[in-house]
Amino acid sequence: MSRDYIGQPPAAFQRRPHLAKDDDWVRAFLKEARVGHIATSIDGQPFINPTTFWFDEENHQIAFHSNIAGRIRSNIESNPKVSLEASELGKLLPSNVALEFSLQYRSVVVFGTARVVTDPAEARRLLYGLIGKYFPAMTAGKEYREITDKELRATSVYAIQIDSWSGKENWDQRADQSDEWTPLDEKWFE
Repeated sequence: MSRDYIGQPPAAFQRRPHLAKDDDWVRAFLKEARVGHIATSIDGQPFINPTTFWFDEENHQIAFHSNIAGRIRSNIESNPKVSLEASELGKLLPSNVALEFSLQYRSVVVFGTARVVTDPAEARRLLYGLIGKYFPAMTAGKEYREITDKELRATSVYAIQIDSWSGKENWDQRADQSDEWTPLDEKWFE
């Protein structure tokens, strides 16, 4: 039986609410997550693209970049409502019941409105934030050349203003097992 999600916030009716994480956990996760997936859509067709990203905590937004022209930019210019997913996977969790097979995971889904950043100073700040996340020991003007105007004209920089988010973590050591079936050998839990 399905629920009526019309008019509800994107994270309404969590299936496993005990796995939900608070805002501090979500912020910390977004600072460390390595890869995000940006979901866009146009004309009813969804698209998803992997990307590096930076959580600009001060402005409560996500920054990322792509080609100057392409599907992401076209989709965002037509429909700025987007989401970003980032996750970390752990070990597989076998069970002796098919429905209980699982895996360890941590994840965040962000819902918001994306825009192309057109102000060169803001675009530079966001790109330096992005570089700083992945290469914190490197400094512009020292280990690498500072961003040029030509380079700014050759990329699209985006900011997703965060409307809401949802964080979950299932880091159980074992999946649920049934006493109605033969227990699994310990080798399955190594």
